[in-house]
Amino acid sequence: MTQINADMRATLLNKAQRLVIKLGTGILTDDRNQPDVSQMQQLANQIAELKKLGRDVVLVSSGAVGAGMGSLRMEKRPRDLADLQACAAVGQTRLMNTYSDLFAQHGLSVGQVLLTHADLKHHDRHLNARNTLVALLDRNIIPIVNENDAVSFTELKFGDNDTLSALVASLIHADLLVILTTAEGLINNFGQPDAERLAEVPAITDDIIAMAKGTTSVTATGGMTTKVEAARIAVRSGIPMFIGPGRNASILKDMTDGKDVGTVFLPCDKRLKGRKRWIAFFHRPKGSLVVDQGAKIALRENGRSLLPKGVRDIQGQFKSGEVVRVRDEEGTEFALGIAEWDSDSFSTWNQREGEIIHRDNLVIL
Repeated sequence: MTQINADMRATLLNKAQRLVIKLGTGILTDDRNQPDVSQMQQLANQIAELKKLGRDVVLVSSGAVGAGMGSLRMEKRPRDLADLQACAAVGQTRLMNTYSDLFAQHGLSVGQVLLTHADLKHHDRHLNARNTLVALLDRNIIPIVNENDAVSFTELKFGDNDTLSALVASLIHADLLVILTTAEGLINNFGQPDAERLAEVPAITDDIIAMAKGTTSVTATGGMTTKVEAARIAVRSGIPMFIGPGRNASILKDMTDGKDVGTVFLPCDKRLKGRKRWIAFFHRPKGSLVVDQGAKIALRENGRSLLPKGVRDIQGQFKSGEVVRVRDEEGTEFALGIAEWDSDSFSTWNQREGEIIHRDNLVIL
């Protein structure tokens, strides 16, 4: 793998002016799954130091359900959705009060932003969410973002806060995504005598994905796997991502100083533009179009729109205006796009004029 030297690493991380920092449950709670206030204090101190240097920080924080469990005197995480949502509702208030008190010690104010997947999928709400976050940053307020677990259900959920943090970073055009967790970084040969931390990840390959599957944490929703998935979103958006140990009281300073800590995922040279990021990352595809080899070449290599004659089959149901997958005849997904026509009219597509997916609404993966 290509490596970057210490000076390049320091430049990449130190030049970041707008950061999204995600704090995982494992570094915010104690062994009873209750909020660890002393640990939250040291994290707030580190973030306050970044603010003193003139950096914008958006905080994506887990821990609401755990905080609610303590308030509701629950010893085990509930399985019932209504109980989980009750914990989230009570715990989010407790969490925000704690953050408000901790940052107030540094003369800083916080603002709560609760999101669902639908908020970022819908284009106007997507823009409104970005405008709200930017307005808070412009007023030197630290936005604290979490999924709106009190109302979210399966169809509306992001799935984990790693994904949410990457989407927020993409949404506000952040310079750096930071995920602080219980791990030292991405570990090669995890659990083996020759285990080692990767300092940099130039590209997310099958080998990197396999490493992530070997380093899952029982304290996190998705362990390292979801962090690598978050990295996919970040680096395609042109944003570097850093994973490091959140219980290290100097981790953020060490990171910005370019010290050999954590793992840095390097951004792609060709980053997706705003609208194409919205198509690629903020939707859940409703169905698939299977295209022939000629159409695949036209889309991938020649930058063309998808025409009806190139579509061999459809899979699933979708409506006009919904995002669909584009697969080749071998079943490999290579693009996403907004369908101009619905699946119910497939039998008549070849009799109609126009494009199934316009190239401006197509994202090559």
